[in-house]
Amino acid sequence: MLLSSAYFPPVAWLALAAREMTLSPDRVLPSTVQIEACENYQKQSYRNRCYILAGDGVQMLQVPVVHGADMAITRVQVDYSTPWVVRTQRALDTAYETSAYYLYYRDELFALLEAQPRTLWELNLSTIRFLLEKTGVACRLSPTAAFIVPGSEADDDYRFCIHPKHPDSVLEKLGLDKPYYQVFRDRMGGFTPKLSCLDLLFNEGPDSILWLKKL
Repeated sequence: MLLSSAYFPPVAWLALAAREMTLSPDRVLPSTVQIEACENYQKQSYRNRCYILAGDGVQMLQVPVVHGADMAITRVQVDYSTPWVVRTQRALDTAYETSAYYLYYRDELFALLEAQPRTLWELNLSTIRFLLEKTGVACRLSPTAAFIVPGSEADDDYRFCIHPKHPDSVLEKLGLDKPYYQVFRDRMGGFTPKLSCLDLLFNEGPDSILWLKKL
């Protein structure tokens, strides 16, 4: 399985990470995911943004980066010159303070952002590991050692198909094109898809793994 780096990745990302995980009453066998570490930073992608559901609709949370000559994904630096961490915290409080599980995870999540990792790569890995642990997805992560040409591992290469500006059928193919509870579902007129897995976690908590594994 080959995936791109992502900031609080969308549900489809975690669903793929959970696909090969074995979960049964007597054992848990982790899946294995390679994260593309040899690409250049991709603008307007999940690499530095995620989407949550607020009372007035879908809201984008974005990480500003320092643009320079070297934009290798593992060396792109996060720009902390603006108070984006505080704005992100306020947005999450406003959107999820009434959800069932937000307060269980809030302090640890905020500490992760307040640690101010220097690079986007480090920040993204910390958000991915946070979501894997809290949703119960057992997964071994490893960075790629060299850039893998698109198409050479077509069956398991999802680096470019999960994109905020492009439709994808990942959840449909996994049999996960189904709703879970959302705080503002009635206000939005129904279920809102393609959100960060934070939305699933705050609404379903430890039952997130049951949704991801169709149990």
